[in-house]
Amino acid sequence: MPEKTIAIVTGASRGAGRGIAIALGSHGCTVYVTGRSEKRGDHALPGTIYETAEAVTRAGGKGIAVRCDHGDDAQVEALFDQVLSDEGRIDILVNNAAAVYDELSMPGQFWEKPRKLADMIDVGIRSGYVASWLAAPGMVAHDRGLIVFTSASGAAHYSMGPAYGAHKAGLDKMAFDMAVDFKAAGTNVSVLSIWMGALATDRLLGMIEADPDKFSYLRDQIETPEFTGHVIWALHSDPELASLSGETVIGAEMAVKYGVTDEGGRQPPSYRDSHKVAPRGYYPLVIR
Repeated sequence: MPEKTIAIVTGASRGAGRGIAIALGSHGCTVYVTGRSEKRGDHALPGTIYETAEAVTRAGGKGIAVRCDHGDDAQVEALFDQVLSDEGRIDILVNNAAAVYDELSMPGQFWEKPRKLADMIDVGIRSGYVASWLAAPGMVAHDRGLIVFTSASGAAHYSMGPAYGAHKAGLDKMAFDMAVDFKAAGTNVSVLSIWMGALATDRLLGMIEADPDKFSYLRDQIETPEFTGHVIWALHSDPELASLSGETVIGAEMAVKYGVTDEGGRQPPSYRDSHKVAPRGYYPLVIR
């Protein structure tokens, strides 16, 4: 029998991370589910790492919950030590953990909102760097692997203020730069940043319900949290994946390429059509 694919999905108690983990489980992956929520009440929104891990297993994979604060390097190191000790390798790393607060969408300018919104630069950009740094040596040693950053179109236009924008733009640029290093090392490790669409998470559905005049249009554009997970699996299974390494891709467009549909056979729209925006390109110049 073929080896099971070993994946780590960070920030998977709920939202995008939970959906991605469950989708990968449906493809038979062993998925290490990380987050801080261990019991109901740990967060204002429902969802725990154990509930997600159980859902991964029900979907057909093997879910393993690991409590991890991605703002604490020691805990992240312990996570990777555990996975490598138990499995011997990491095939897919999905960097999804981020410090997201409800105040992001509140009215006002950035200086009128809580300073804690800047935490997205720490648990978001820096945490993704650290996790990738820890995953890279093993992936290079095995000459295979896929690192994914979950991003969005706010990388290329204003969306909810500079902390959110810096977070998304930083993820896209890290994917590009990490791919340059993997290519220079002559290894078949790939890195991508994926623009997810508006997700049918408890957080967003709550926002739509609270202010339908402002957000109801999103119902026509919404993606299930599992959708990106199926796209990631299709990318991982593509023998030509290396040709995409370093790119920021739109999940909805990759879905069309690979024949992936969302719940009910629906094809979510691309930001290129719905928002008239697309990922920014980078120059090939390399300075070392």
